[in-house]
This record gives sequence, structure tokens and C-alpha cells, in this order.
Amino acid sequence: MNILTILAFLAGACIAIQAAMNAQLGQVFNNSLLATSYAFLASFLLVAGITFYLSFNHQVATSQSLFSDEFTESIKQVPWYLWLSCVFSVIGVASFYFLIPKMGVGNMMSYALTGQILVAMIISHFGLFDSPSKLISATKLMGTVLLILGIILINKE
Repeated sequence: MNILTILAFLAGACIAIQAAMNAQLGQVFNNSLLATSYAFLASFLLVAGITFYLSFNHQVATSQSLFSDEFTESIKQVPWYLWLSCVFSVIGVASFYFLIPKMGVGNMMSYALTGQILVAMIISHFGLFDSPSKLISATKLMGTVLLILGIILINKE
């Protein structure tokens, strides 16, 4: 196992923990959309603060400073549909916070992970959004079938 694999595993663990915590926050607020709003606002403030700190301290290895004309020009070149990624974030995150109290973290995460893997395979197969193209093979299809069977078994009462 290499460091990237470990980081990916930790990223998944963080998503499960934050989803469960914010789902509970949604229950305390009695409003999953309010919990979603908090999650996005707090995340934005944290990332913006880190970005500004690193930009001012020149510790970010980037060819374009956050405040350069090149950066401003690159923003103008962003395809319109990429600005819609926030819609998918809100739907995904708010759905987690709404469904976890009803389904449980394990069930929700297993279904969500299955959806992520299936859609990620399609995105990779066609190289959508300039992602590296990784064709769907018979081995990957077999793994997907086994994954779905595993999800059925995990969620069987």
C-alpha cells in the first residue's frame, strides 16, 4: 500500500465521520438544509483562510498567484457547466444529512459509495471532465457486480 492509498482511505473515513456528525447536527437543528448550509459555510471559511494564508506566505506551489491577472483570466475561461458542480455538492451533502438519520451511516454510505463508484467508472471510461480515460474492462464489470452483491448483503436485514 502506498501513501496515496492511505490518504484516499483517510479521506473516505473523514467523509463518513463528517456526514454522521452533520446529520446529527441536522437533527438537532431539525433541518438538514441548515446543517448543509453550516457545513458549506464553515468549509468555505476554513479553506479560504488557509488559501489566503498560504498565498501571502508564498508556500503554495502554483504558477498563478491568487491575485494575479493570469488567475483572473483563467476564471473567465472556465466552461459554464463546471460552475454547476456546486449543485451536485448540495444535492449529495444534503441528501446524506437527510438520509443518515433514517437509514443509518453504514447503509447510507454503502449505497452512496456504490453510486460514486458506478458514476466514476462511467466518467473515467469516457474521460469526461478531462479525467484520465480508464476503459471499463470485464474485470471491472465483475468487480462492480460483486460490489453490488456485497452492498445487498451489507444492507440485508
